[in-house]
Amino acid sequence: MIKTTAHKIYIALIFIFMYAPIATLVVLSFNASKTRAKWGGFTTKWYTQLFSNSEIMQALYNTLLIALLSAVFATLIGTIAALSIQGMKKKSRAVLMSITNIPMLNAEIVTGISLMLMFVFVGRLMGASTSLNFFTMLISHITFCLPYVILQVLPKLQQMDPSIPEAARDLGCTPLRAFFKVELPEILPGVLTGMIMAFTMSLDDFVISYFTTGNGFQTLPIRIYGMTKKTATPKMYALATIIFFVILFLLILSNLTDKSGEGKDAKPNTNLVKVED
Repeated sequence: MIKTTAHKIYIALIFIFMYAPIATLVVLSFNASKTRAKWGGFTTKWYTQLFSNSEIMQALYNTLLIALLSAVFATLIGTIAALSIQGMKKKSRAVLMSITNIPMLNAEIVTGISLMLMFVFVGRLMGASTSLNFFTMLISHITFCLPYVILQVLPKLQQMDPSIPEAARDLGCTPLRAFFKVELPEILPGVLTGMIMAFTMSLDDFVISYFTTGNGFQTLPIRIYGMTKKTATPKMYALATIIFFVILFLLILSNLTDKSGEGKDAKPNTNLVKVED
């Protein structure tokens, strides 16, 4: 009994330590007073001021554009890479997976600096006046999002019965049609989860974005960093609150997608019936 109570208290303290700062941030974003020392009443004016700030809205647009494009391209490339890795021999697959995991295990500052140096070097070789721009940041985000997509799609491919696509091809499907008719529906939960994770990782990235962005192009994390050099304002609390709840929603959506995929795996596959449609 004492051991169980101590265990619950310990877990409660961990959660309080983790989420108390976020709860404080959310509360302060609705505080009418600019000072953090007293409660001035409930208000939403900081959110109104936030959305009326053109610089922040431009940074938000840049962030969403980069996150969406990097998630789409990373999902396409990562799915193709996962299919290729799955078709390799066991030893080659293990070596390639170790290489694929390096961007996740590597320190972000090392990845950011190395990408910046590469872009500057290539830009100088091509005679470009500006080496860093929107496209360098997009390429960087695709690069560090790829492993997350591969790690979500590959387990779904390993769970799939390899005889299913073979049976589809035996029934007259081309390899491409067999993929879209049979394989893709089987691995779709992993593809969607990988895309959501890529979008989430790109959305709140700061370190790599900071080193690979060009002049005049800012994402929200970079904009927030620039704002903190002066002083923390209630508008920043509102902005951070919105970012937190967006990422929380995406993580919940990712988990729900994963669970729906597990439920689908338990059902018999009926896609082969539709091959001849």
